[in-house]
Amino acid sequence: GRPGRAAPAGGLPAPGLTSSPPSQIRLKGVRSVVSTSFPAMISPPRSRVAFTGVFVFLTLTLLAACGDDDSAQAPDAVPDTDDGSDTTASPPSEDDEIPSADSGPADSGPADSGPAEGAGEEDPQPEAPDYDFSAVSPIVQDFVDQEGLNGAGLIVVHRDHGVIHHEHWGVFDEDRISLIASSSKMVTAGVLLALHDDELLDIDAPVADAVDWGAANPEITPAQLVSNSSGLVGLAPNPAYAPYVCQYGAAGTLQDCGEQIFTTTADDADVATPDTEFRYGGGQWQVAGAVAEAVSGRTWAQLIDEIYVEPCGLDTLAYNNHFGQMSSGFSYPEAFDGDPATLEATENPNMEGGAYVTTGDYGELLLMHLRGGMCGDERVLSQDALDTLHADRVASEYDGGAYDDGTGYGMGWWVDRATGRISDAGAYGSVPWLDLDDGYGAFLVIEDDAGTGGELAAQLYDIVEAAATL
Repeated sequence: GRPGRAAPAGGLPAPGLTSSPPSQIRLKGVRSVVSTSFPAMISPPRSRVAFTGVFVFLTLTLLAACGDDDSAQAPDAVPDTDDGSDTTASPPSEDDEIPSADSGPADSGPADSGPAEGAGEEDPQPEAPDYDFSAVSPIVQDFVDQEGLNGAGLIVVHRDHGVIHHEHWGVFDEDRISLIASSSKMVTAGVLLALHDDELLDIDAPVADAVDWGAANPEITPAQLVSNSSGLVGLAPNPAYAPYVCQYGAAGTLQDCGEQIFTTTADDADVATPDTEFRYGGGQWQVAGAVAEAVSGRTWAQLIDEIYVEPCGLDTLAYNNHFGQMSSGFSYPEAFDGDPATLEATENPNMEGGAYVTTGDYGELLLMHLRGGMCGDERVLSQDALDTLHADRVASEYDGGAYDDGTGYGMGWWVDRATGRISDAGAYGSVPWLDLDDGYGAFLVIEDDAGTGGELAAQLYDIVEAAATL
């Protein structure tokens, strides 16, 4: 286990740490901007287009008003720690140094040729091939110009040779921080698997084994929550589903919101039996985060720092809950403009779509997935945990499909059953993907919408594959 993530003295905190019913956060002036075509948007596209990880955006212009409502003030569900850490990861300051990466021509060589897992001084990695990504730049530049985008970023990583391509267009550069919507899901799911590795959580045991309020749905497990298979209501057909709407608000706490979603009786007529159907996204992810906080005795920000940021040397990865703070419909919230300081701190970060990051930091996460869960000499996840995240769980557990027979889902990862490619695309146009067999991965980011990002990704899949698999 990682230092600092063992159970606090005296045992694990009392699950939920509440003796009274969870506060019911009343949201005022909530108005959904979701069109009737939303189910079509989240249905995975056919062929090689991997923009399926759509997350929903709501106009919650008066959501902050719930902060003035006494009922919205949840009890502190996470015990104080002696390090004085803020409950929201602080954005990097202007003085923070972000590691440089190769933003030059595609054939200028890898920016990181460090050893893969298990490689020692006596077993050096083979010399990196002369990778040629020169075909990528004109395609992306033409697309950016044609669509009127503010730019784009792309990083490609290889299991043996590290970063083999890193390029930006328009306003993007190595320091550009972007909100990534549903591309947060694989990061979130990884936290639960890290806690499983540390024996603080059994992902296949009922939530009721981890928190007292889990008895409200005694059959649901954490594995079902992060595979969109819990039976709780997903984003379709109504992403503004009233009993779960606290997930979009910065007020309150993650544990209070997760408990409220899991214990409400207002969803009784809409909940399905676990592991019987695929229901993408929604409040089940907020429940998963609340469970993670409860069993670890850490805030979500602390978990992200301890599991990913510190061992992987990341500078920018953090979570917030921008949905109630910046109204943008299904399009990227331009007010963010690469600056996390535009967001108010929150103790209720959005689990399925609240992360922000640079291309370089996300590339490090992909590289960790390719290198057996290692960031350098630091273990982040076990290989068993990675295999669990990547496997097509909806197929193995209930012979299901993620909206069509050609698409499966693991834990945070869509699975293309034809190609084997896994991806975790987001509604703002970010598209991360991994080819586990060939040992490479890529992260494409734009600041627009899922359809546009998916269209660009579809133009790059074959070109990136050809360049990365010499």
